[in-house]
Amino acid sequence: MRLVGQVGQVGKPSSWFARFSRPALPARPALRALSTLLAACLVVASCSGGRPPEAKDYATRIAAERAAKDAQFAASDDPVPSPRHKELLPLSYFPIDPEYNVPGVLKRVDDPTVFEMPTSTGAKRQMRRVGSLEFTLKERPLKLTVFVEVADPKHLFIAFNDLTSGTETYPAGRYLDIQPNSTGIYEIDFNRAYNPYCYYNQSYECPYPPAENRLKIPIRAGERMKKLDVGSAT
Repeated sequence: MRLVGQVGQVGKPSSWFARFSRPALPARPALRALSTLLAACLVVASCSGGRPPEAKDYATRIAAERAAKDAQFAASDDPVPSPRHKELLPLSYFPIDPEYNVPGVLKRVDDPTVFEMPTSTGAKRQMRRVGSLEFTLKERPLKLTVFVEVADPKHLFIAFNDLTSGTETYPAGRYLDIQPNSTGIYEIDFNRAYNPYCYYNQSYECPYPPAENRLKIPIRAGERMKKLDVGSAT
């Protein structure tokens, strides 16, 4: 499946949202504009002071990012085709819950092995394991393997499933993007988990989550399927 963001692709999209989902054609300029807008939002948030943001401020920021994404998708037929706008827009989300925004530590591994990650088209995406991102969520210790695409090693990528996959969320999993840093400490914000572009448009190629990233808990945060799709998923 293809995601919102910029993992290596033929005509890579640079959107903050679809980095790992690849369209058959180059990304539209509108997606690049959205990337710029969201990057600015994150910079402002990160420079707002040393203390953690209030829950209300955090929820306002997440809601603004979601509204910006809806507006950007509504202004184009990519990745959501125009005939599906009424069906899919605005996008559907779980309620914003700050408890799903937790710190994690990336335990890096020096492993040059190329891992061929299967995708929705049957093609293989060449990835390398960067390490294991370890964190605690709702008092449970968890970890997710972090990857980089061989063709685009500057962007860290997480594809995951959880116990909502196939019932409340997209059966083939969801994605998280994290920005590389020198500290090894990362914000893992499941409120920003998003669907691969394949959910909207089957012409995209999207990587499937590996077995080690199938969480044994429900993650009721971030993007979900429209309620009309729940129950019809296979």
